[in-house]
Amino acid sequence: MKNFSTVGARLLVAIALTGGGAVSAAAQDGRCEFRANAPDQHTVARGDTLWDIAGTFLQKPWCWPRVWGMNRAEIADPHWIYPGQVIWFDRAAGRLRLGNRIDTAEPGTVKVSPLARTEGMGKDAIPAIPPAVIEPFLAQPLVVEADELKNAPRIVATAGNRVFLGKDDKAYVRGDLGGATSFQVFRPGKPLHDPVTKALVAHEAHYLGTLALQKAAGPGGDVHTFIVTGAREEMGVGDQLVRTEPMPIQNYVPHAPAAPVDARVLAIYDGVVHAGQNHVVAINRGKLDGLDVGATLQLYHVGQTVTDKTAGKGWHNLGNPQVKLPDEQVGTLFIFRVFRHVAYGLIMQATEPVVVGDVARTPE
Repeated sequence: MKNFSTVGARLLVAIALTGGGAVSAAAQDGRCEFRANAPDQHTVARGDTLWDIAGTFLQKPWCWPRVWGMNRAEIADPHWIYPGQVIWFDRAAGRLRLGNRIDTAEPGTVKVSPLARTEGMGKDAIPAIPPAVIEPFLAQPLVVEADELKNAPRIVATAGNRVFLGKDDKAYVRGDLGGATSFQVFRPGKPLHDPVTKALVAHEAHYLGTLALQKAAGPGGDVHTFIVTGAREEMGVGDQLVRTEPMPIQNYVPHAPAAPVDARVLAIYDGVVHAGQNHVVAINRGKLDGLDVGATLQLYHVGQTVTDKTAGKGWHNLGNPQVKLPDEQVGTLFIFRVFRHVAYGLIMQATEPVVVGDVARTPE
């Protein structure tokens, strides 16, 4: 297997990104280097993820779109990669390309036929990240944005004055349904405040189950009749409804955000104090802040402010004795679901435990 120098990789990526013209800043600063031991090719296998394959070739997996030659439309709606296909490293162009494997009679050789990335999506396509970890968060929110619950419909009574409702029980709901007929039921938990501004951003969401509209309120009335279609926990009077959204399509690729992002970790799933690899966290930035699905952020512990005990002593005349230490990078976060002000991310790597208040920032 050939080795590939990082200097050469940097130059070739620059050529690929600029069409042979001026070297782009992103390539020039080395953010998209290939690994020194990058293989010539990788045959896609079941169980692979796009993140893992990208990490096989690249120092930083979120550089995948740059060296793959993807534009913004393809990042948002990518073509899929399937088991049995071959990712090959075009060293002359500094690009990764997709082909089909063609075995030859000559021992030890394999030919790869070029393949246009135009195949349709399918259930056998490899996922971007491990799907089993994030599936619960695609169907059920970890947090509910503050303004979403402000005027949310709520259960005001139960059939037979039941204290708690279970599957197939009847519930009476008051509020504007907005034309929807299927809802998830939540009991708002601890309020989540922005670690910097202290503004209320969201509430922890205790997911209770699902309701389906049986009969809408009649003329002059505002109470609707619902049936419990699924109960994860007991629900009752006062619990609130959020309309059920379609399951997001999992077609995304790792990439750096289009605009600078400076976020904080709002919450960790299941009330865990410390999070590590494959844990899900919520951050205080969303669509309105330029985040999209597949965006990758770096995680940092906030540098502490300490007293410089040497300041003002002898030749150490440094003025202010209070000094802030640099933020320390502790991991990588992959954004897989985005709302207006909040997003969910999967921790892909962590060198230290991640805690609420940690910084999530555009990759350097």
